[in-house]
Amino acid sequence: MDQPPEPLDVLERATAVLVRNFEMLRRRTDVYAELDQAEYLILRTLDDLGPADIGTLAGALGLDPSTAGRQVSALLRKELAERNPASDDRRRCVITPTDHGRDLMHRTRARRRSTVGELLGDWTPGELDTFAELLTRYNNAVTRRYLSD
Repeated sequence: MDQPPEPLDVLERATAVLVRNFEMLRRRTDVYAELDQAEYLILRTLDDLGPADIGTLAGALGLDPSTAGRQVSALLRKELAERNPASDDRRRCVITPTDHGRDLMHRTRARRRSTVGELLGDWTPGELDTFAELLTRYNNAVTRRYLSD
């Protein structure tokens, strides 16, 4: 008699499929019509954090500061963000989304929410709450393991 698969085997496969599905959504929808994934995530993070220096932004994103710096430089060139001296320490610079960058981020966020809403439209509010809670716990576990000091 076949035994049911172990939960960790199911989760391992499900996360592999989830990554593939995210890539498929990126390619087959217009959610990233104006911003790519990296641009969106940086702008979304800045929207949540407020103005931040590269080190803080890199930590929040789980990136090396040099990688975050390159991605921020691309945002600066596109005038989606601006760099200004920090008010508390003029030697330090903080990154802030421009109005245009914030607008594009909000439009991208609305498209992403709409797509997720369509995909999960037949889920109950309780199922959505449970999925959101468990996915957040998973992301927090990854952060604690790989991104914490």
